[in-house]
Amino acid sequence: MNLRIPRRHGHFVFGVVQSGLTCLVAAGIASYPDSGTARFIEHWLASWLISWLTMLPVVMLAAPVIRAFVSHLTRE
Repeated sequence: MNLRIPRRHGHFVFGVVQSGLTCLVAAGIASYPDSGTARFIEHWLASWLISWLTMLPVVMLAAPVIRAFVSHLTRE
């Protein structure tokens, strides 16, 4: 069974992974001051989910614009 995503959809996969990882790190930094390991993990995961659900559409919409902007600013 081959469940791999076609390469032509790679930019979507990149956006999902990139936004998830970025939000995971940012939520961890924002949650660090919470005391207690259990409370920290609970707060971190809740913060990550909220931030990821917010950032995923932003990344998906902004990536093509940013890519075009970078292409305009650079040359071969």
